[in-house]
Amino acid sequence: MNKPLRSRMERVSERASATNLELFFDLVFVFALTQVTALMAESPVKWDALLRGALLLSVIWWSWIGYSWLSNLVKADEGLARMAMLTAMAAMFLLALAIPEAFQDISGGLDGPLVLAFCYLAVRVVHIWLFWIAANDDAELRAQLVRFVPSMVAGTTLLAVASQLTGAAQIAVWAAAVVADYGGTMLIGTKGWRLSSAKHFTERYGLIIMIALGESIVAIGVGVTHLAISWPIILAAMLGLAIASALWWSYFDTHVLAAEQALAEARGNERVRMGQIAFTYLHLPLLIGIVMLALGLKKVLNYVGGEDGHTLTDPLYGPALWAMYGGVALFMFAYVAVGWRTTRNFKVQRVILGVVLLAVAPLMSYLPALASLGLLTALLLALIIYEWFKYHDLREEIRHAEPS
Repeated sequence: MNKPLRSRMERVSERASATNLELFFDLVFVFALTQVTALMAESPVKWDALLRGALLLSVIWWSWIGYSWLSNLVKADEGLARMAMLTAMAAMFLLALAIPEAFQDISGGLDGPLVLAFCYLAVRVVHIWLFWIAANDDAELRAQLVRFVPSMVAGTTLLAVASQLTGAAQIAVWAAAVVADYGGTMLIGTKGWRLSSAKHFTERYGLIIMIALGESIVAIGVGVTHLAISWPIILAAMLGLAIASALWWSYFDTHVLAAEQALAEARGNERVRMGQIAFTYLHLPLLIGIVMLALGLKKVLNYVGGEDGHTLTDPLYGPALWAMYGGVALFMFAYVAVGWRTTRNFKVQRVILGVVLLAVAPLMSYLPALASLGLLTALLLALIIYEWFKYHDLREEIRHAEPS
């Protein structure tokens, strides 16, 4: 006699790593991030486009994080979890396809905003359903899932309502949907949630940050793929790659290792609280900051490539400039917040850099776009060099520590 499906679901161990299926699952988020960047990049970039992009990223992020917690409880590639993950992946892929119509339907087909809302609902329903089965005889976890459902219902319902609205009313209801999901989850607390593996959890969030950085590199290439290669394009591309590399360095050199160690040492509900605040919530502004940077990089490459009649002396200004400088500043502020919540290490130099970026951004509208890109690169490289010397001994200790 065959065992029930629930008995074929394997629990995640403390030293578990991300499975191949989880990496495959993440591919739809690569596409979703590309879609969001393309939506915001429609010329000319407007402030409301940045707001819509941030709201879309919040919804996409909430779809992803649910499965990061679920796959930390049971292995994603075993038993019923495998089919559920593939089903959710299909729904998420359709959601990504609908992103160009997230706020305005294109005539001649299905109602785009409503398709997106229903796909979001499907992703959330599969998540809750599988989580309920995975909980099995864990009464505390099932009670938490019951408390979690109202925020899910509110968020998905509001998104469906927003699909039938336009303009400011639509954006307001979208924002309400995000607040319902995020705020409702915060209000029910963390008692009952489970975080089985610190290693797996930090690895999953590190991978999604890597995906976002990959999008910034893709944006550089896509911005000039149809233009003749030139020395200005080569220089701008290398500067953009240097910026992406600096953000990679700042996150992956020691930060993610120290965060994993702190999460591994935390026990019980404190581990869950740390995971929720430092990763589920505070990694969202990291992601938004990187995607906004990608938008700015794409626009700079358009400028130096002569797109739309631009010349090398034209400055980047307005929303596109603020997306680039403000995106990196947001990344820095979020990084500091994550570091403080996990290791109680407050890197004031990163706060200073974020403030400096916001302060000089208005001045950059008077310089050529390539010059504003060069200054941003120089500031980030200066930060990396400063921290290399300041934290040299600590860095060696963290990077070469024996696994606990």
